[in-house]
Amino acid sequence: MSLAGDGGRHPGWPARLGPLRVDAGLVALRPPKLFDASAWSRARLRDRAYLEDWEPTATEGWHERNAPMAWPQQWSSLRALARRGQALPFVITVDGVLAGQITVGNIVRGSLRSAWVGYWVAADRARGGVATAALALVVDHCFGDGGLHRLEATVRPENRASLRVLAKAGFREEGLFVRYLDVAGDWRDHLCFAMTAEETSPEGLVRRLVAQGYARTA
Repeated sequence: MSLAGDGGRHPGWPARLGPLRVDAGLVALRPPKLFDASAWSRARLRDRAYLEDWEPTATEGWHERNAPMAWPQQWSSLRALARRGQALPFVITVDGVLAGQITVGNIVRGSLRSAWVGYWVAADRARGGVATAALALVVDHCFGDGGLHRLEATVRPENRASLRVLAKAGFREEGLFVRYLDVAGDWRDHLCFAMTAEETSPEGLVRRLVAQGYARTA
């Protein structure tokens, strides 16, 4: 189920997506909220070893940029981008508990109607279909209420878990971006994956996952 807001200035925002049942539990997406600070910080600080190798290098230390006091600025920035129609940021919940984030960013309208999608999932929810369900929900939303035509995702070749998620969702590999992004202290190659609206027609990714036995509608 998708509950979307005003389709004028910022199509597809705000919105609540799901739920979709997978082995890990009931997956849903909602806008980030200010009171997410504690749960967000706990997950990020606990999972440093699991997450840090895949995220862009930053000048601040891991603890500083993932402490509870760091969340209000991130939340405010994401909300501002969403209100300007430049992003669709979501918190991933499993059985109502924060379990990650998925963000559609760099939205370009006009004749391109394109964006990128990125996500992270807490280590204790890394298996069980959470990331795949979240990705399917957000892709269907982008190609529906969000009014987009193309989504891209970039991932390091070493990130096998994320490669499996993108493959299961049906993203196409389009090529290699050499020394594309500064991650974990060095310039890293990234594979580029993409999907267009036509590739999800007519049933959409959620219905496809359900038909393949990877998920169930709640």
